[in-house]
Amino acid sequence: MTFTEWFLFFLFIQVVHFLGTWKLYTKAGKKAWEAAVPVYNAIVLMQIINRPKWWVILLFIPIVNLLMFPIIWVETCRSFGFNKRPDTILAILTLGLYIYYINYFTDAKYIENRSLKPRSPLGEWVSSIAFAIIAATLVHTYFMQPYTIPTSSLEKTLLVGDYLFVSKFHYGARVPMTTVAAPMAHDTIPGLGIKSFLSDDKNKDGLLNKLSLPYMRIPGFQKIKRNDIVVFSWPSDSLATMWGDNSGKFTYKPIDKRTNYVKRAVGIPGDSLEVRDGYVFINGEKTVLPDRAKPQWYFFVDTEGKELPQTVIQKYNKNREGKMTTDGKYLLNLTDEEAASLTKNSLVKKVEKFLAPKGFYDKSVFPHDPKYAWSADNFGPIYIPKKGVTVKLNSKTISFYEQIIRRYENNNLTIFGDDIYINGKKAKEYTFKQDYYWMMGDNRQRSLDARNWGYVPFDHVVGKPVMIWLSWDANAPNFIAKLNSIRWDRMFTTVGGSGKPVSYLWLVLLLIGGYTVYSFRKSKKKKA
Repeated sequence: MTFTEWFLFFLFIQVVHFLGTWKLYTKAGKKAWEAAVPVYNAIVLMQIINRPKWWVILLFIPIVNLLMFPIIWVETCRSFGFNKRPDTILAILTLGLYIYYINYFTDAKYIENRSLKPRSPLGEWVSSIAFAIIAATLVHTYFMQPYTIPTSSLEKTLLVGDYLFVSKFHYGARVPMTTVAAPMAHDTIPGLGIKSFLSDDKNKDGLLNKLSLPYMRIPGFQKIKRNDIVVFSWPSDSLATMWGDNSGKFTYKPIDKRTNYVKRAVGIPGDSLEVRDGYVFINGEKTVLPDRAKPQWYFFVDTEGKELPQTVIQKYNKNREGKMTTDGKYLLNLTDEEAASLTKNSLVKKVEKFLAPKGFYDKSVFPHDPKYAWSADNFGPIYIPKKGVTVKLNSKTISFYEQIIRRYENNNLTIFGDDIYINGKKAKEYTFKQDYYWMMGDNRQRSLDARNWGYVPFDHVVGKPVMIWLSWDANAPNFIAKLNSIRWDRMFTTVGGSGKPVSYLWLVLLLIGGYTVYSFRKSKKKKA
């Protein structure tokens, strides 16, 4: 929906609310018209049900409001004496329309000073759980989200099995666009394996998708800087393939429900980026990565047929076995420093970086156009679009910007030979509506990244990883083995910064211990 459509829908809901509650407002000593004034009617309703006015704010926060509405319906019923279990069930199952029955077909009397304490232990338990979920959803959606590292694309900086806290407020929290979804679940419900949201999978113009909110973002206090590690929604998640399939096959997924990826923003809006023999150049200069970044490539290690001890292999290829190729060479994933160190081993005769030569065409590499004979190792130069900048459109440049114009900025794009039409008008240039980023993994040849799918729009940005709160071997065979594999030196270390990561586990344990002592003393004092 557009903002205009959502405003009209909001007014419709106000009419529904007024028609269903105006008599109840008058029975509570209020004026009937107070049930009709948007926002103000919610403030008055909080007075009627004896709940704090700040609850009104929660009614306007996407996803959180889905949890708040049933509570408000139930509280309204109870404020007029309908506090039995069937009343609660009917209020929820009818999506609040049970209040119409109370309003028009009963002689309900307002209970001004009703007890707000749950009437049973079950009710108290349900109430506590409900508000715990609301608080957690608020934090998860707008402040801090847990995230796990599933692949080795940022290996040595972030490891498979690292569990992160991702800040939503650094770059500004993205307001959920999917209006009907399970709280604190991304695209699937944990344990059930079913979709966590309602949408029309095959049609972005379907009814459920029309109910999506427009893209909105709470202002952040920091911009994405070059070489920041960023969590984002994978732009190509809904495509059947990224490699030049123009059949139109795709599965629609809302932006906020696409698979989350974590990469390094090696290029920011306005940059010119090039990859030369595996190294990234920005605006013609070789990029300088943070000292914690450890870019890696494949190297052929020639021992002239002699077998390297596994202790040597694992020193450089931790948790992976080095394989000897048919020509008697090992293929190892190493940093430049590790490769230089390995040359000093008496068994090693030669170490050679495995790179695709310049001019080699890899169809899996963006922009998937034979006119550009690029590979993951030799790529570009390419311009990274910046909001407000205008570029020329022609047969040579359209392959770079086609997905931006069509998918990310929602235009109708048609190409007839050398002629390009945007929204039915012939176009020779295009002005970008938002910023774009170039996201790459440090593990250069073991990373599915921007070299495959292209630019990442800012509206796909999720947040900034700030801390590792747990780290273990994700490939361990069982839970006990995973517990034994915990990397204690990585627990509660910061993701950014320079130098060796410092663990703040001691501080966390101190805070937990202090809170435990405080809670014990408070409980003992209460009993006394």
